[in-house]
Amino acid sequence: MTSAFPLIDETAASPEVKAVFDDIRQTRGTDYINNFWRALANDPATLKRIWGSLKEVMAPGALDPLVKEMLYLAVSITNGCAYCSHSHGVAAKGKGMTEAMFAELMAIVGMANQTNKLADGYRVPVDERFENLF
Repeated sequence: MTSAFPLIDETAASPEVKAVFDDIRQTRGTDYINNFWRALANDPATLKRIWGSLKEVMAPGALDPLVKEMLYLAVSITNGCAYCSHSHGVAAKGKGMTEAMFAELMAIVGMANQTNKLADGYRVPVDERFENLF
């Protein structure tokens, strides 16, 4: 696939982009800046905003890091984002996702998509007992 914009190399990056790239490296403990970030670097404000939000959402919290990656993977697959599916699939495997876990995740994703569409298509009203769950 050809990118709509050039992938910004560190040598051509502005100081603002270099600062975000450095933070990505430090946060992830890597020297690799992937194509997603290099594409977003065409708009430094977007790069900084999206990295900051992702860093915050994926930081340690109530959900286990593997669960977070698997959720990200499930949504990416449902949304049809090949790039994110590959990226977060690799990240989930790195955090311990097994083939069996992936297969079960795919079964859940497929079932959720199917039942969601059926519920929407049939215009099923939400049960009163489910209305105020949280």
